[in-house]
Amino acid sequence: MKRPLKEDSKSSHKGCRRGHHMGSNAKSVVDLMENSSGVHFSGFHLNGVLDARNSEVEQPTTSAAEHAPKQPFVIGVAGGAASGKTPVCDMIIEQLRDQRVVLVNQDSFYHNLTEEELSRVHEYNFDHPDAFDTEQLLCAMEKLKHGQAVDIPKYDFKSYKNVFPARRVNPSDVIILEGILIFHDPRVRDLMNMKIFVDTDADVRLARRIRRDTVEKGRDINTVLDQYSKFVKPAFDDFILPTKKYADVIIPRGGDNHVAVDLIVQHIRTKLGQHDLCKIYPNLYVIQTTFQIRGMHTLIRDSQTTKHDFVFYADRLIRLVVEHGLGHLPFTEKQVITPTDSVYTGVDFCKRLCGVSVIRSGESMENALRACCKGIKIGKILIHREGDNGQQLIYEKLPNDISDRHVLLLDPILGTGNSAVQAISLLVKKGVPESNIIFLNLISAPQGVHVVCKRFPRIKIVTSEIEVGLNKDFRVVPGMGEFGDRYFGTDDDDQPPVVPL
Repeated sequence: MKRPLKEDSKSSHKGCRRGHHMGSNAKSVVDLMENSSGVHFSGFHLNGVLDARNSEVEQPTTSAAEHAPKQPFVIGVAGGAASGKTPVCDMIIEQLRDQRVVLVNQDSFYHNLTEEELSRVHEYNFDHPDAFDTEQLLCAMEKLKHGQAVDIPKYDFKSYKNVFPARRVNPSDVIILEGILIFHDPRVRDLMNMKIFVDTDADVRLARRIRRDTVEKGRDINTVLDQYSKFVKPAFDDFILPTKKYADVIIPRGGDNHVAVDLIVQHIRTKLGQHDLCKIYPNLYVIQTTFQIRGMHTLIRDSQTTKHDFVFYADRLIRLVVEHGLGHLPFTEKQVITPTDSVYTGVDFCKRLCGVSVIRSGESMENALRACCKGIKIGKILIHREGDNGQQLIYEKLPNDISDRHVLLLDPILGTGNSAVQAISLLVKKGVPESNIIFLNLISAPQGVHVVCKRFPRIKIVTSEIEVGLNKDFRVVPGMGEFGDRYFGTDDDDQPPVVPL
């Protein structure tokens, strides 16, 4: 199989990188995405997704955050030729119409062919990684990620060269990068917050390619089949298919799979809300989202879910949040001898720890904390809400030595943030350093995150999902209702009937 020669354009990309870093003080943000075990859900395969952006948020108060450019959410869409990548991208763009979205095609970054290559163009492999100017693609993507407009080349498949004028692409909230080989280079993969692989049967892809090349490009069918067998299929097997393992989401049937695309868009919207707040507030931690977690959220948010199921799935989510919160406690190195007489170097748990629950919803999180931390002390704070914005401390019972401990503050809902501020203020007044407080909750409204993080920038907030916001009644939406009533079974609908004696 003949492969195209790879032009050396690394020096131009290095110059691009050098010029950018000289002109910007911004620190690039790296979104760590851990892969969970693969599961099948509603017609597509998920390996684990993580992190992105929501509606407008207040500007950070720290000078570093004020000058940091907003990092876009980058979605990579890969797959074989004619697999349906373009319809998938179009559907995502259509459903994200309220976001600023731009599409960057890898096809725009083909190398210009030399005269010698043009003379034998039918022997040129356009599906080989070396056919693309990856350095130019990296340079363009880096500029977009740092808030700079770029000129994307227009590649003419008749002359096999870039034509002018180039397409001007402005910085956006969401960038979709589409192409057959965008997962091949690890540097390009590292740019992405979400990686989607469109997986379509080879026969379907071939039929689509024949129709496209003969009808739209006027090519002879024998030429199309010859090119497919000589270049397209071997390149797919050698270079494209192996990159499927890097995908976070695998969509069978491409744009025909509307259920999968709809679920992906819902997931993107959730991650968009978390993405911005986590960049503004480095002390905000949202646990990695999987469709197991989304499924549990779906159940506990459903108004028709029974009390038994609500408690069961709420407890599962609470346990995940507690475990994640414990991971932010300080640890000391410890060596132990294993049963095989080997030395294992590990860590020792933080011993000076206590929990504090905000009565009464916060008490629902106590069992999970006790299950994770044997014999832990748990204090109580009762705050009475006066109207929608005022709070009054009614009762507190805290360990006498709480100022010497790390504190896990427990409250499943962070709404306006006013109650949280009252509770944290009490802890600080008792001598607990801000940096020793970890606030654990299931859901957080952006307004509450702003209020707490701006007032106490050194505490940590650990949550499982960022909400859309608050409604006119200051209730979290979409929310899950009155958590304490649903958890403890004290809402009116669940009251048992009174049997007369």
